[in-house]
Amino acid sequence: MSDKKPNDFYLRVYEVVAQIPIGKVTSYGAISKYLGVESGARMVGYAMNNYVSAELGFEIPAHRVLNRLGQLSGRHHFEGDTMRERLEQEGVEFKEEFTVNMEKHFWNPFELEKN
Repeated sequence: MSDKKPNDFYLRVYEVVAQIPIGKVTSYGAISKYLGVESGARMVGYAMNNYVSAELGFEIPAHRVLNRLGQLSGRHHFEGDTMRERLEQEGVEFKEEFTVNMEKHFWNPFELEKN
């Protein structure tokens, strides 16, 4: 395991992801837009890939971050069908085997500003 600390952008991504409510999902693009990086979905993906080695001292619900189509694009980072199973346990409905019903379960990070 690496002792490398995540950069500021990565930490900001993790702070947003930590606040995704149970039963909700968001996208890489929605997180990057909230953080002021309009075309930064890929950067959010890099942050999520780096999470395992980030040694933050807190857990984030990484299984709630999907691609813009609601697909479990990060599922290869989870053992077996763990990502889908976790979402189903939280009441998230799927339209297809690996595609979440985004109309029903999408959470916009800008909702944080309302609280």
